[in-house]
Amino acid sequence: MEKHDPTIAEQIAEALSAFQKQNTGHAPKSVTVVLGEDTLVVTLHEALTPAEKALAQSANGAAKVQEFHRQLFAASFESLRQEIQRITTRDVREGIAEIEPTSGAVTHAFTTGTMVQVLLLAPTSTSANS
Repeated sequence: MEKHDPTIAEQIAEALSAFQKQNTGHAPKSVTVVLGEDTLVVTLHEALTPAEKALAQSANGAAKVQEFHRQLFAASFESLRQEIQRITTRDVREGIAEIEPTSGAVTHAFTTGTMVQVLLLAPTSTSANS
């Protein structure tokens, strides 16, 4: 039987998925990792709990969900930074978290001092491709 060594992206996806599950009790449905020269962007798809999704139906509730996840990220940034440094062997200087309450996506961006703009695209649909 052949043993599979996980890629850096796979290791990061696993670490961030485990972090989300540990801190919220809800694992994301999937994780996308984009690793550039000096930037790492991780998107946790469908990462919000059912209660957070329900709360996010109103503008006020969505703001509360966003603020909760920003605070959660800030409180755990040091441990995430250390784990990413361990996996990538690169220093992490900054990190941000953004939440898109409608889709339940949570995006983490880790940079080495560059400006990051994250655009979350809508899912593809068969009617849009026709």
